[in-house]
Amino acid sequence: MTTSTTTPRTRRTSRRWRAVLWGALGIVALAALWELYKLVGPADGWLVGAQEGVTGSGIRLLPRTSDQAMPHTWDMFARIVEPVTRAPGALPLGAVVLLAALTSLGVAALGWLVGVVVGFALALLMLGFRIAERAVLPFVILSQTVPLIALAPLIRNWGSRLEFGAFSWESWMSVVIIASYLAFFPVAVGALRGLQSPEAAHLDLMRSYAAGWWTTLFRLRLPASVPFLIPAMRLAAANAVVGTVVAEISVGFTGGIGRLILETAVAASSDPSKPWAPILGAVLLGLVAAGFVALLAAFLSPFRRQETVA
Repeated sequence: MTTSTTTPRTRRTSRRWRAVLWGALGIVALAALWELYKLVGPADGWLVGAQEGVTGSGIRLLPRTSDQAMPHTWDMFARIVEPVTRAPGALPLGAVVLLAALTSLGVAALGWLVGVVVGFALALLMLGFRIAERAVLPFVILSQTVPLIALAPLIRNWGSRLEFGAFSWESWMSVVIIASYLAFFPVAVGALRGLQSPEAAHLDLMRSYAAGWWTTLFRLRLPASVPFLIPAMRLAAANAVVGTVVAEISVGFTGGIGRLILETAVAASSDPSKPWAPILGAVLLGLVAAGFVALLAAFLSPFRRQETVA
C-alpha cells in the first residue's frame, strides 16, 4: 500500500503550471490555425450574394487571406520591434503599444474599482431590503441591454456640462464611468447570490447567538460570498477592459490602446502588420487584468472551498 506525499500546496502549484502550459499551447495552436487558414483559404475570401459591378454587395462568410488583409504571424511580431514611423528617433511600435496599454490599464483599473464598489453596494441594498431587490434587480439587468456605442457620447456630453468651481470634466473620466458601467453588473449579481448563499441552519445558528445583521454579514455572509465574488470580479475585470477600449474610441480619449487601434487602422493598406500590434496589446491588457484577479483570489483562498478542484 502506497501513501501519497503530495501536499495541497504542491498540488496547487502543479495546477497553476499546467494552466500556464495549456495557455501557451493555446496561443501556439491559434497561431498555427491562423497560418493554416492563410495557406489553404481563398485569397479573396468567400462572398455570398454579391452583385456584379456593385462594390460592397454580398455577405463575406470567409475572410480574405492576402498579405494585406491577413499578414503572417512572424511579420506581425517582427513589426513590433520596428520604429512606429519613419521619423528620426521614433520609438519602436512595441514601446508605443506598451505605453498606451499602461494608460488604458490605469483607467480600466479605476473603472473596475468603481464598478466593484457600486455593484457590492447594490448587492447589500438588495440583501437588506427585499423590496429593493424586486425593484432594483430588473433595472440592473436591463442596464446591460443599452448599446455601449450609443451610451458613450451621452456620458461625454453630460459630463462636459458639469461645473464645480475649478473642476473640469476630462475625457478619461467618461471612460472610467463607461468601464464601471460594464463592471458593476456581474459584481452586483454575483455578490447578491453569494450573500444569500448561507443555509437556513447557519442563519438560525447566528440568530440563536443573538448576532445582529452586521455581525451576520461579516461573520457568515461575506465569507460565504467569496466563491461567488471571485468569478464575478474576474468577469468585471474583463468587462472593464472591453469598456475602456471601446470608450476610448467613442469619446476621443487619446493615449490609450483603444485610440491607438483606431489610429493604426488607417495604415492597414500600406503597413498591414502595424494595426495588429495594438490589438495584441489589448489582449495583453486583458491577461494582466485577469492575472490581478487571480492574485486576489489566491489571497482569499481560505474562503474558496466551493471553487476547489478535487
